[in-house]
Amino acid sequence: MHTMSINPTHALVTGATNQIGHFLLPRLQQAGWEITAISRHPPLHSTHWQQLDLRGAHLSILKPTVLFHIAPLGLLPDLLVQLPDDAPLLRVITFSSTSRFTKLNSPNPKEQQVVTELTQAEENIIEQCQRRQLPYTLFRPTLVYGCGLDKNISFIVQFIQRFGFFPLVGKGNGLRQPVHADDLALACLQVVNNKATFDKSYNLSGGQTLSYRAMVEHIFYVLHKKPRIITIPERLFSFLANSIRIFPAFRHLSGTMVTRMKQDLCFSYTEASDDFAYQPRAFVGSQFLTEA
Repeated sequence: MHTMSINPTHALVTGATNQIGHFLLPRLQQAGWEITAISRHPPLHSTHWQQLDLRGAHLSILKPTVLFHIAPLGLLPDLLVQLPDDAPLLRVITFSSTSRFTKLNSPNPKEQQVVTELTQAEENIIEQCQRRQLPYTLFRPTLVYGCGLDKNISFIVQFIQRFGFFPLVGKGNGLRQPVHADDLALACLQVVNNKATFDKSYNLSGGQTLSYRAMVEHIFYVLHKKPRIITIPERLFSFLANSIRIFPAFRHLSGTMVTRMKQDLCFSYTEASDDFAYQPRAFVGSQFLTEA
């Protein structure tokens, strides 16, 4: 049974240049934490950043008290394996994804591989933390947005800005719950000392459920454009998705997007709300165009 309490002390933030780190670092600073932020490409002229490739890295030399792992989840098991038994680490807070569930039956081999890797990493992390009696909290967010660093909302923004319209297959009735990265950053701090969250996993969705079409329409409005949504056949959409992959911003696209536009990708955050007062903001009215 975990009884310790962690006052603001040494936080290690891995993958700190991603969108959650963009909001987490200022929150940690404001709360008085000593911070070591790790990235392969840290900003210039910053005092608390270290350039480090986590593959083969040893956390023991950094001596963190709390690890906020927001780098790819698959890197965390090896970091924990290399951690000596006398390391001062008291707490692990990390991020997986609801893609573990939404892509479970995907016909795309790459997406199947994502599911396998996330599932294995989660199981490995939980096993290692339990063996060390190291309390963990694992978050699985839905569609993350917030500062222009994601590949979902930002993809729609970039497509509209480049082409002036957005294509949908069918009515675009599949439901979405976009979650702001700052709400996830706040969740990290809310659970650090909250024993109700120790050794638990949470699905974290946004504060509003809306259709894919309504989500796209709102993005048009934020861009101060009249919505121009064109309904096209499924085969044509797949062709377009594959064709524009020549542009770096759209390289991640695949024909499986067609299927997911029609799916409801929704998760309840009731348990998170009960355990640590998680209350995410609505998507409509949110700003998401600011580059980090």
